[in-house]
Parts: sequence; C-alpha cells; structure tokens
Amino acid sequence: MADVKPIADDPVAGLTDIPLPQVVGLWPQTWEARVATVVLVAASVIAAWQFVHHRRVNRYRREALAELNRIERGGDLSANDLAMQLSLLVRRTALAAFPREQVAPLAGTAWLAFLDRTGDVTEFSNGVGRCVVSAPYARKTQDASQRSALIALIRRWIRGHHA
Repeated sequence: MADVKPIADDPVAGLTDIPLPQVVGLWPQTWEARVATVVLVAASVIAAWQFVHHRRVNRYRREALAELNRIERGGDLSANDLAMQLSLLVRRTALAAFPREQVAPLAGTAWLAFLDRTGDVTEFSNGVGRCVVSAPYARKTQDASQRSALIALIRRWIRGHHA
C-alpha cells in the first residue's frame, strides 16, 4: 500500500484567478466621442439660455394676454368701458414693447397705422380696431360680434407684433 499517492488537501489551490477587466471611466475613450460630448453640452447650454432669454423678453406678452383674458371674462362691463380698457391695454403693451419716444406721441390715425404696421394687419385702420382711438371719448355701443372681433384682433396683435 505504499504505492498510493496522497490526495492533496486543497483541490482549489492549483487554480489561477481570472483577470478582471480594467475599470471603465465615465469620460469617453475616443476623441470623436469627446468632441461629440462637448458639442452636445455646449448646444444644451445655448438652448437653455435662449429659452430663458425668450421667456424673459416675452413676459410682457404673457401678462398682457392674461389681462386681456381678465377683461374678456368681466362680462358686466358696458361696451364703452370694455373698449376703453382694451384701448388702455394696447397702449400699455406697446409702451412695454417699443421705445417710449416712439409710442407715446402717437395718436389718432398715426396710432392706428403704427398698430397696423407692427402687427401686420389692416383692421386697426380699416376695421373694428378703429374704436381703439375713439373709445375713451365716444359713447358708441357695440354689438357682441364687434366686441369679440375687437378682442380677437387685440389678442392677435399682442401675440404677433414685432419691432
């Protein structure tokens, strides 16, 4: 019985470990991927800045539209009071959007022409928008269709006027 070989005490002792892969970093490994990452980050920053700038610049429009909605919901206003409030709203909006020196001295047909020119419309000089000039002074009554057309015209001007 002396020929029998002794069994090793630890059968796993002769095995070698599997080499683990290197740790992968978060920064891209190729220069193309690095350039693409930098361009993507820069584009995101520029887009965010433009969005914030656009929101800040057009804040007066949102406030004017909210005021217009409040005036429109106030159903107990007479036709003259409604036209007068709309006239004041258009004037305040124009003063917020354009230089005071350009807007403040305008009156009458010059004011209507200014509104037509900046809003790419003709309804202020030739349509229902004429009452914007005469509303504070005239005691004319308007029917419901004229009031809704005037409100729609002013809403379109607030949303779309340009310098």
